[in-house]
Amino acid sequence: MNEPLSVWTLIGEATVLVQLVMLLLAIASLVSWVMIFQRVVVFNRARRELLAFEDEFWSGGDLGQLYRDGSARAEQEAIYGVESIFRAGFKEFSRLRQQGGIDSDAVMDGAERAMRVALAREEERLENHLPFLANVGSV
Repeated sequence: MNEPLSVWTLIGEATVLVQLVMLLLAIASLVSWVMIFQRVVVFNRARRELLAFEDEFWSGGDLGQLYRDGSARAEQEAIYGVESIFRAGFKEFSRLRQQGGIDSDAVMDGAERAMRVALAREEERLENHLPFLANVGSV
């Protein structure tokens, strides 16, 4: 009379619509875990790259050489993180400085603008898949 309930019995006795909803939720859960692990890898890589770049940047070396080294690496692999923001700002700074007749405030504004654009790209890259994860989490 008092049979213990099992998950498999409940799933088997559910209607087709309920089974489809449960299947959809299971698939969404699996996809979410894949995305979570992928985000962990991306964030860990970004942290390592941040620490490595900060060590180079604050070592007191020539910023021009740091930019050239990053440019050489960028030809071989994609550069992300703080280094890409630095490279965007330094590139714009150098370009504006080489043009004659531009005051220093305009040069700095241009470099800051380039860095804001690069920062927005980095934020977008790091926040990839987060809206999906938020939606699945709320369900």
